[in-house]
Amino acid sequence: MTLTLATANQVISEAFQRATAAGYRPMSIVVVDDAGHIKSAQRQDGASMFRIDIASGKAWAAVAMGASSRVLKQRAEEMPAFFNALASVGDGKFIPQTGAGLIKDTSGKVVGAVGASGGTGDEDEEVFVAGLVAAGLTAG
Repeated sequence: MTLTLATANQVISEAFQRATAAGYRPMSIVVVDDAGHIKSAQRQDGASMFRIDIASGKAWAAVAMGASSRVLKQRAEEMPAFFNALASVGDGKFIPQTGAGLIKDTSGKVVGAVGASGGTGDEDEEVFVAGLVAAGLTAG
């Protein structure tokens, strides 16, 4: 499976629906392909200007390291010098904070990642997972 623009937009739309239904603060959602290139990025009305950059950095880190940002956050706490070096090498695109996960196809192959920003890390994670599930994808 290839991650299409239509699928990326569906993930974002469904994630925004979950965020709105839950009453969360305005969110930004970014979907990147398996090479870390932005496939789609959207910001809800009222979301701050930093949200796209943060969501993108979370998604980029997840796909770059092959792990959810929740896992990366824990690893960063255990190995801060290494993760500071990764952030430096990544030219500021690498943000290991909760709120991003891998996108896997039905065979388990990583086809991209999605990052969310606007709420708490748990809220960000909840909305992107809802978007993935509604689009028939698996979070990793």
